[in-house]
Amino acid sequence: MSVGAPGGGTADRHLLDNPAWASLTGPHAHFAERHGNAVRYPDDVSPFYALPDDPGPADWNDLAVLAGPGATVPVAGAFPPPDGWEVVAQGVGVQMVGDDVAPAPDGEAVRLAAADVPEMLDLVERTQPGPFRPRTVDMGTYLGIRQNGALIAMAGERLHPPGWTEISAVCVDPAFRRRGLASRLVLAVAAGVRARGEIPFLHAVASNTGAIRVYEALGFRLRRMTTFAAVRVPAGVLTDARG
Repeated sequence: MSVGAPGGGTADRHLLDNPAWASLTGPHAHFAERHGNAVRYPDDVSPFYALPDDPGPADWNDLAVLAGPGATVPVAGAFPPPDGWEVVAQGVGVQMVGDDVAPAPDGEAVRLAAADVPEMLDLVERTQPGPFRPRTVDMGTYLGIRQNGALIAMAGERLHPPGWTEISAVCVDPAFRRRGLASRLVLAVAAGVRARGEIPFLHAVASNTGAIRVYEALGFRLRRMTTFAAVRVPAGVLTDARG
């Protein structure tokens, strides 16, 4: 499976090599804020920006105009940045695919919605699973498990390249860990993904070996190593070459 990229991409790469681009130019196009060949999610949905495969100077300029001078933006699949762009953070991760995962709906899992966002944000703040914003819940199905009315665990859908859905925001209240809740929710979210005829995938920080072992036990397999980074837009005068 491959994706073309107008204005400088290639047609021989896998969709998952540039999943934010594939999402924002595909199933999540209704979220996309765009300038030329640079796209992003609204800030209250997700922090991710994306460029096409093999971006050229004009594409990076589009990103600078979209983000604004001095802004720090997370990007992937678009390295190295051109001269003048500062890499302010960088790390190594893994991308895992779940084509062999056996999905399993969970009778205790409930679908989370806008009314649950305050609790979701509180759980994220205490567990730090990764970026989660007030409208991240709009990106797909989020499931949670409650005990005595309190949200103690959740997982949901984030990036959505055609035919694929990323499972993300997997987190469990520290007081309720080691009970299999994360695994149950991952499989429950995967059940919804598979029901649409799609394949689940996910990302993890490479150093998080405990989580990676759990995902491997569920049937996820390593597809590739990834680099994630945040870059700072040059503070100089930008030229809106696209008018």
